[in-house]
Amino acid sequence: MQILDGKKTAQDLKNEIQAEVSKMKAEGKREPHLAAVLVGNDGASLTYVGSKVRSCEQVGFQSTLVRLEDSISEEALLEEIAKLNADRSIDGYIVQLPLPKHINEERILMAVDPVKDVDGFHPSNFGKMALEMQAFIPATPFGIVELLKRYQIDIQGKECVVIGRSHIVGRPISILLSQKGEVGNATVTLTHSRSKNIEQLTRKADIVISALGIPEFLKADMVKDGAIVIDVGITRVPDETHPKGYRIKGDVDFENVAPKTSFITPVPGGVGPMTIAMLLKNTLLASQWR
Repeated sequence: MQILDGKKTAQDLKNEIQAEVSKMKAEGKREPHLAAVLVGNDGASLTYVGSKVRSCEQVGFQSTLVRLEDSISEEALLEEIAKLNADRSIDGYIVQLPLPKHINEERILMAVDPVKDVDGFHPSNFGKMALEMQAFIPATPFGIVELLKRYQIDIQGKECVVIGRSHIVGRPISILLSQKGEVGNATVTLTHSRSKNIEQLTRKADIVISALGIPEFLKADMVKDGAIVIDVGITRVPDETHPKGYRIKGDVDFENVAPKTSFITPVPGGVGPMTIAMLLKNTLLASQWR
């Protein structure tokens, strides 16, 4: 069993991006600029956006945080999006989700200029990704692919089961792993909450990717010996014995599943750090493509 160390791999990527930014500056070019829109004061969102801003500083990017009250109207938020679209100094930006319930997330994400959509959520980018054209790939699936690549894991022809069909993780990773390419050519089965007998599928799978959001859903008796397990889940589980009052749990019963695997990602320290690194990678690409 080998741990797929997302924290180390993400740092390697950040070092490479930092070197690229230094080269751009030496050539008289402007460093990439990433902006983030944060609506309200959700604790998890504040944490995520804070880590993204710190990561920008680490690699030499400019960063801008647009903080808005959770009472903002949908139209006023769309005006802020329009400003970011028009600002030529900003290469890419993200709108931190979730948004307040009175705002239509789909309408907001559709308003983002696809050439600045470094989250890869716009239908234009999703469609281009599916057609194997140049596009921004959603950061979490992009991170999973990069992790497999860096550890030189050959998935050609292997059986892969993806648990979860979200547009952010499950659906895009199922497309990416089935495509032609260095990390691709797998036979992918996409499962979800209505799928029957998921455990029968996972027991036969060479690769299991769980993006369900149910703590320790994937048990040891659901994976075969030598499987590759990628845990995308991240849930705060209340724990009064912990200083923070909670523990972070993934979708995988790590303690019992890990000994059966050939490769596995931990939580935390697996897919999470890769997601932020690939957001930076997309911002660098946005700067270069423009």
